[in-house]
Amino acid sequence: MPNTVYIRTPSAPTTRVGTLRPVTIGADAAGETRSEKKERTRRAILDAALRLTEDTGLAGLSLRQVAKEVGIVPTAFYRHFGSIDQLGLALVEESFVSLRAMIRDVRQGAPSLGQIVDRSVAVLVEHVRDERAHFGFIARERSGGSAVVRDAIRTQFQLFERELATDLARLPMEHWSGDDLRILSNLIVGSMITTSEEILRAEEREMAEIRHRARTQLLMVIIGALNWKSRGSADPS
Repeated sequence: MPNTVYIRTPSAPTTRVGTLRPVTIGADAAGETRSEKKERTRRAILDAALRLTEDTGLAGLSLRQVAKEVGIVPTAFYRHFGSIDQLGLALVEESFVSLRAMIRDVRQGAPSLGQIVDRSVAVLVEHVRDERAHFGFIARERSGGSAVVRDAIRTQFQLFERELATDLARLPMEHWSGDDLRILSNLIVGSMITTSEEILRAEEREMAEIRHRARTQLLMVIIGALNWKSRGSADPS
């Protein structure tokens, strides 16, 4: 049974989930508490699941596969997750939390529209490339076999859209209704999803074109939006 797994070294707050490093499960670190050991094993299970689902998807993943990869007995899995679906939900949560924080930071300090677009594209490209396993998981599972996980991914995208709609409401768009702001945020998030999936498939020589296309799409959407008037709004002229 393998006794070395890979866990993530924590990064700075509100940035990426971290980088993988080898850790031996069989022997405790000096002075490690029970809760620290539990968290170390939990992290190892999550990382093992990310690796294994690259080939099988979550629907093809078994508890025994994960336990074998981590080097624990199958019953030990249940000390951390009640089911494979719960494991998938944890991966969905951590896949989104740092990206939402990073995109939120982009909009701090009253930047111009051009700055928002440029920073958003740069953050998206960096985050997808650095967290390739997480984004690959989301891309597969948003139309995959587990309805529970699909719903969780949909909910995360909806949260993303609502946060973005709140930020857009602070722009000079008084003639917009709340419904239209949500439609606009849906268009922007949809563009970002498409771009992230292109990045996952792209070779390095294609990245400049993907950046350019993503920036152009966002600018077209936002500039067009600034000239839109919601139905029933007064004409400011």
